Amino acid sequence: MSAATERPAAPAGTPVRRAGPGADTRRALLTALAPVVAVALSLALGAIFILAIGEDPLAIYALMLRESLGTGYGLGQTLFKATPLVFTGLAVALGFRAGLFNIGVEGQLYLGGLAAALAGAALAGRPAVVLLPLTLLAAAAAGAAWGALPGYLKARFGAHEVINTIMLNFIAFALASFVGRWVFQPATVRTAEIGAGAHLARLDALFPALRGSPVNLALLLAAACAAGVGLLLFRTRTGYELRAVGLNAAAAEYGGVSIGRAQLVAMTLSGAIAGLGGVNFVLGYKHYFELGFSAGAGFLGIAVALLGRNHPAGVVVAALFFGALSYGGLVINQRVPKELVEVLQALVILLAISAQQVMERAARRLA
Repeated sequence: MSAATERPAAPAGTPVRRAGPGADTRRALLTALAPVVAVALSLALGAIFILAIGEDPLAIYALMLRESLGTGYGLGQTLFKATPLVFTGLAVALGFRAGLFNIGVEGQLYLGGLAAALAGAALAGRPAVVLLPLTLLAAAAAGAAWGALPGYLKARFGAHEVINTIMLNFIAFALASFVGRWVFQPATVRTAEIGAGAHLARLDALFPALRGSPVNLALLLAAACAAGVGLLLFRTRTGYELRAVGLNAAAAEYGGVSIGRAQLVAMTLSGAIAGLGGVNFVLGYKHYFELGFSAGAGFLGIAVALLGRNHPAGVVVAALFFGALSYGGLVINQRVPKELVEVLQALVILLAISAQQVMERAARRLA
């Protein structure tokens, strides 16, 4: 090192600044507070929007909270809307952990739902012990295949996964419409109903308070997936390699990790989880595939992953928040425009990114 760039030594006796024993705790707390700050700020800005149209923000928010969480039916609707968001949020988060941005979750979920419906209808009459696992496997396999394609292109040719996954969404929608020419019921945009053995039971059979709501066993499957992703990422060698690649690909490769293999594995698993998200509608609600059933759940999964800080537990909480926001928005449509929910969702996304950066800077100052 040259004298010009060498840092002068500190004078003798100068105290060395060291992080206190609680510095790590304070940094962790600041980092964890970022999503809370984002939600609080988005609600505050949303209140300005509500005031501008002559309504009371506290009354509107209280109504949303009461209708989405304060009644059994409302809670069931919130859980139903949150279920696919857990799957899509986990799919996006898993990609993020490996340094990949999977924007194709919408298409992967879409084809997963179609595959589950086709398998469930084609094999109708089989016992549930056979039919249900096959339909779940079909959903996961379709999503995995659609995720593996951009994963392979990224690993083999370095093709950017963002562009590929965006394009594959449109191809998935077109493919479903094309296949529908042969598998849709006459004069409809849906498939035949799946066999009874592939039905996912509704939870109001176990919890009468939820009666009338469409929440079903897909919710428990989503919770199991969240636990599985947590174990994969933080308790297995494969998960360690995925996280290492996401943090520093060059260092991970120097340590013996195959970057291409990790990218392919991450996108394949991400697609499989997204594909399973389609069973909430197909197996647990309508019992058939219908064009447009996903309703943007794959794209909203990006917001869920960001707000949940790409951690499975955080994804579950964020999905519940967006589920409550979605159903609560339907309830208040008579008093405020439906665009309020879209504004709040957009604000949460923007502020989640901004708050995370601000909190991380503050945490670094404590180091």
